[in-house]
Amino acid sequence: MENFRKVRTSEEESPLPFPDLPPDVVEMKVKEGSKIRNLMNFAMAQMELKGSRQIVFSGCGRAKTITCVEIMKRKLGGLHQVTKVRYKTLLEVWENQDPLPGGPAQNLTVHKNVPSICILLSRDPLDPNQTGYQPP
Repeated sequence: MENFRKVRTSEEESPLPFPDLPPDVVEMKVKEGSKIRNLMNFAMAQMELKGSRQIVFSGCGRAKTITCVEIMKRKLGGLHQVTKVRYKTLLEVWENQDPLPGGPAQNLTVHKNVPSICILLSRDPLDPNQTGYQPP
């Protein structure tokens, strides 16, 4: 693998694991390089100024998803929470840096299944019997 370098990473889209969400629910996709301040400013504006009742935070790997959720719960208070853990498929494309002379460029595609977390925060009461439910 020392002769390969990562060219591209993409993730397969999958639906949110929460049934009966309104179509206009805000989904915050937290990535590894995301700035928490920017994410929280947008999320707080959606919940306070636009009057959204629910918001979903999702992320995988070293993303600071749980940190964002805990900040929002502390600032707003009274939020119901449902947490779901699932697996996501990431597609990584690696390129050979030392291809054979006169030969085609060799690419390697790797499918990775990585754990992912989705957290639903709601101002409205949620079903307390649902797996992963936390009361305010």
